[in-house]
Order: sequence, then structure tokens, then C-alpha cells
Amino acid sequence: MDLALKQDLYNPIDTIEYLFAQDNVVCDRRKDNELVAEVQGKWDNMLIFFAFEEHMRCLHISCLLNMKTTTVDRVKMFELLALLNENLWLGHFSYWSEQKMPIFKHSIILQDDEELFADKITKIIELAIMECERVYPIFNAVMKQNISPDQALYAGSLVM
Repeated sequence: MDLALKQDLYNPIDTIEYLFAQDNVVCDRRKDNELVAEVQGKWDNMLIFFAFEEHMRCLHISCLLNMKTTTVDRVKMFELLALLNENLWLGHFSYWSEQKMPIFKHSIILQDDEELFADKITKIIELAIMECERVYPIFNAVMKQNISPDQALYAGSLVM
């Protein structure tokens, strides 16, 4: 098979959809290159969004923490994001201003001969969920209880 043709046919979203179906997780396939899955987390449900950009061969993963507030101290939020992100090995946390919620983001470039993609994406999904669950109480303390980022991180490290 011609390698260019093979690239056009392979869509990692198909694999991700199959993996979630194996775990009986309901997905919404919005477009050929987009998928949203809702997973039950330790603190609340999380939405995991996947988008595949064919020309760059890039897969973007976002995990939205379900904790909306009406007002957010943006200075505290960005201080918290900086503190959380400086120790991450994979991905980063951001703040989605439009939805007023924190979000974990990560992207990977896919190789033409991505043999172990299912194992790799499973591990990335597990790590994203684990990181979101780890920081959920910290975000909650800063966003809803008006606790300083330093105090929230310290309290969070005592609990975890």
C-alpha cells in the first residue's frame, strides 16, 4: 500500500472511539476528526475532547474540569496555573475563559508508522485524568473558596 494513501486512511480518532467503546464510555463523534467522551472522575465528570489535524499529523487532547464559577480572580488563576505547570512532564493546565473552567491540554505528533498508538493514547488518557483528579481540589479551593494558590497547593499536597 502506498504510504501517502495509508496516511489518508488512518484516523486515530477511530482507535480512540474503539477504546472508549471497549470501556462502555459513551462518545460523541462530532466530525471525522473530533470526538468527545464524558468520563466519571473522582470528584466530578470530565469531558475529554480529541481533535486530529491530518496535515500536521497532530492529535490534540483536552480534559475539561467541571467546575464553573461566575467570577474568577484571574491573577490568582494565572499564578496557580504557573505553579501547577512548572512540575508537569506531560501537557499543561490552562483556563478556558469562555467556559470559566480549568482545562488540561496535550498534543502529540503521530509517526507514519505509529504501531503502539492504542497503548500510547490509553496511557495519555490515564495520565490526563489522573492529573485532573489530583488538581481538582486545588482549583476548587482557589476558584470557589478564595484560597491563595500557595495555600491551596500546600493543602493539596497534604491530602494527596
